[in-house]
Amino acid sequence: MMTPQRLPASLTSLDATLAALLEGITPVAPVELPLADAPGWFAAELLPLKVLPAFDIAAVDGWAFRSRDLVGAAPYSPLPLTGAPVWVEAGDRMPEGCDCVIDPDLVEQTGPLFQVSAEAIPGQGVRRSGGDITEESSLIVAGRRIRALDLLMARAAGFDAVAVRRPRLRLIDIPATDGTTVTAQLIAESARAAGAEIIRAEAAGRDARSIAGAFDAGLCDLLITVGGTGVGRTDAAIEALASRGELLAHGIALRPGRTAAIGRIAGNSVIALPGAPDQALAAWWTLALPVLDRLSGSEKRRTRTLPLARKIASSVGIAEIVLFKKADDAWMPLATGDLSLHAIARADAWLAVPGGSEGYAAGSPVDAYMLRD
Repeated sequence: MMTPQRLPASLTSLDATLAALLEGITPVAPVELPLADAPGWFAAELLPLKVLPAFDIAAVDGWAFRSRDLVGAAPYSPLPLTGAPVWVEAGDRMPEGCDCVIDPDLVEQTGPLFQVSAEAIPGQGVRRSGGDITEESSLIVAGRRIRALDLLMARAAGFDAVAVRRPRLRLIDIPATDGTTVTAQLIAESARAAGAEIIRAEAAGRDARSIAGAFDAGLCDLLITVGGTGVGRTDAAIEALASRGELLAHGIALRPGRTAAIGRIAGNSVIALPGAPDQALAAWWTLALPVLDRLSGSEKRRTRTLPLARKIASSVGIAEIVLFKKADDAWMPLATGDLSLHAIARADAWLAVPGGSEGYAAGSPVDAYMLRD
């Protein structure tokens, strides 16, 4: 029978835990990917821009003119032309001196003579130089997740590849006593959504030797275990971590998520998540996401500031997770500390109330991290 794990007599504050975890972490080296493989990853650099189009082009099929030469033309008083106009098609470079394109049915030809029956304004039917991309345009900004719409501009600008940061996250599922893998699947899906490349593994058993064996295979930038962090007789994740590397903290002043732990193995950060979904999520949001942000060089995660629809009461000394639902341009608290699966599924945003705070009064503006777009 295994010896039960023990939590330290005093819990480590969330701030101190995160500071220890982030120490020495820098963005991973960029890799170059074809544009088709880039969506979802974080851009590593700002692509240089060229003005597009490089010169004025026709935006429609029609006749090219100088707009000032058409002043006075109207359906009942067509303007005779002294020479033949120039026909252009969409994408053609505009002829020298021409600044507009008019519809074909507005120009009438009788033998060698032409007449036009409408005026035009400068730029009508024309895409100006720099109309799509200017030198000031932002194209795939470094630290920002790449979208399909970004690739439209990249291809138009002549790029076929882009440099991205793609942290490798090794996820070790420590099998639950009842065989469920719900939490490990949740963390894997959350990690992909956060821009990580997932390498999944499963410990052969719940004992320390089996868990430690799963640590050994494969390189990664961040190692995360799921399960086995409590004080039960079959919980051995912390013992396994300590046997393979350095245990930095076990027992975090975080609710839920108190039994989470952090450490290092061969220079890589390790986060041991509890097996319960709510506790794992709390530690994932507050500890793992900041590490992934640092590794991917990503921008600050999106928050939204809204007033509280009702007060939040929190225990001093413990950072508590609050889930919110947006209601009438305010944050309505759904749950604090104890997070049911129903509340998690309904939540639009979350917030960690600092351990030094007793909470927030109704009407107070708070910044919450968004869970939905």
